[in-house]
Amino acid sequence: MIPRFFYGWWIVAAAVLLQFVFLSVSQSTVSVFLRPVVEELGWQVWQFTLGSSLSVLAGALSGVVVGRILDQRGPRLPVFAGALVSAICLWSLGRQSNLWLFWFLHLCAGFIGWTLFSPLVVNTTINKWFVRRRGWALAIGSSGISFGGLIAPFAMTLVVDSLGWRNGYLVQALFVLAVVAPIALIMRRTPEDAGLRPDGEPAPREVNDTSPPLQEPPSYTSRQALRTSGFWLLLLGYSMNQAALASVLAHAVPFATDASFTRRMAALALAVNGLGNLLSKAVWGYCLQRYPPRALAVAAFSLGGTGVALMLLSAATAVPAFLFAGFFLYGFGFGGTIPISESLWVTYFGRAHIGAVRGIAQPLTVIGPTVAPVLVGVAYDLQGTYQLGFIGIIAIYLIAALLVAVSRPPRIDSTQPNTSDSGSPPN
Repeated sequence: MIPRFFYGWWIVAAAVLLQFVFLSVSQSTVSVFLRPVVEELGWQVWQFTLGSSLSVLAGALSGVVVGRILDQRGPRLPVFAGALVSAICLWSLGRQSNLWLFWFLHLCAGFIGWTLFSPLVVNTTINKWFVRRRGWALAIGSSGISFGGLIAPFAMTLVVDSLGWRNGYLVQALFVLAVVAPIALIMRRTPEDAGLRPDGEPAPREVNDTSPPLQEPPSYTSRQALRTSGFWLLLLGYSMNQAALASVLAHAVPFATDASFTRRMAALALAVNGLGNLLSKAVWGYCLQRYPPRALAVAAFSLGGTGVALMLLSAATAVPAFLFAGFFLYGFGFGGTIPISESLWVTYFGRAHIGAVRGIAQPLTVIGPTVAPVLVGVAYDLQGTYQLGFIGIIAIYLIAALLVAVSRPPRIDSTQPNTSDSGSPPN
């Protein structure tokens, strides 16, 4: 039985594991399976990669509904259902040999599978459980993403090379069931559902309770949030940030090799990126307890842009130190994406309906990271160099920083927000 006072931090521990599993099965190991599957089944590379793209798009669409479910019923049932559907889809991926079935299984996994224990679900829950310590909770919870990028590709490469890609998918299915399904049992919608207040404080307040009440921002429904400029500025800013992040990741290795660095050095630069991402969590968590998240978002975007500028400098000078420094700063800024953005959204729109607010933004946030890497590739095809494309990435970072910098929380009297954080009874 989990002690009531520590329940919130158990939620954070669960978030680390859930986000680690999510990234491991949905994104970071896709390239591990690519060549074995394509060579055995005779597919083209784009046909294989379309599967993961379809899962991302499907997850963005289902996020609109999932966010509302989180606000009303809590994460327990979605997380358990996501574990079950993901395991079935992964097992089936290891048994199939048909391209259309391959695409369909990715659609299912994205729509009602691993999306149900994705950062949308996990961080919405953390936002509801923490107020004063929210920065630390989000930073620690998002470290699961960093570990997923560092550990999963290497581990699954060993599995696939030893057991084959079909058994590799089976191992992933069993991994999801073993880790995610038990975690679902401890998930709760809000601390109030467990007889607590945010940050693990006891509730209800008693006569001799002299602790000050929590000062929280008013809560807005998704419909009210859509009528505010803050919603659209955050949405555009973070969509552009995601576009810049995805573009660098998609073209990092060919950029480095075109700049006369070896593939091994390019892979090491990506590892440095992951290290910077992981090390940044403690810094962003500390800063979120002391500084406004809007200012930290501008700082994170600026670090990312500076990192890309150093990458361009490394290409011009062939100096490895500039390459590694660039990837480290890019990764350091990257590491602030989840904790800072989630803090911003809940600071602007409150925690009662944050699932619905974040869910309705999901379909629009995938446009940037879907289109931008393609445009960088087109620029390379036209010029034979990544210089223009990476300058464009720096410009995207700067515009994203400007959009977030000029955003402001909505005025209370403009949308008549609902300040209740209780919502509908949980399941």
